[in-house]
Amino acid sequence: MYRNIRTLYNFEPPGCADEIQAAALQYVRKVSVYAKPSQANRLAFKAAVEDIGLATERLLAALLTSSQPQNREAEAEKARIRARKRFAWPCRLGVRRTRR
Repeated sequence: MYRNIRTLYNFEPPGCADEIQAAALQYVRKVSVYAKPSQANRLAFKAAVEDIGLATERLLAALLTSSQPQNREAEAEKARIRARKRFAWPCRLGVRRTRR
């Protein structure tokens, strides 16, 4: 559920407001332990998401780098390759299990 928090800095195209809000929402969900807050906590939850979103926007605007922006599609493909290797069964990688 909390894997939506993605790196937003130094990408081409830059992170949009929707991505920042999604990351803020996931952060507040993780910290508060509520995927969906109760009616009593809804306003505090919403205010926290807005505050985190604004802080994230300020942070991204203030950061400086001399490196070239990364390509989102290329980074996503690298992540898919890492996931395939991480979650692959040994026999899928060409390793055979032998019985003793």
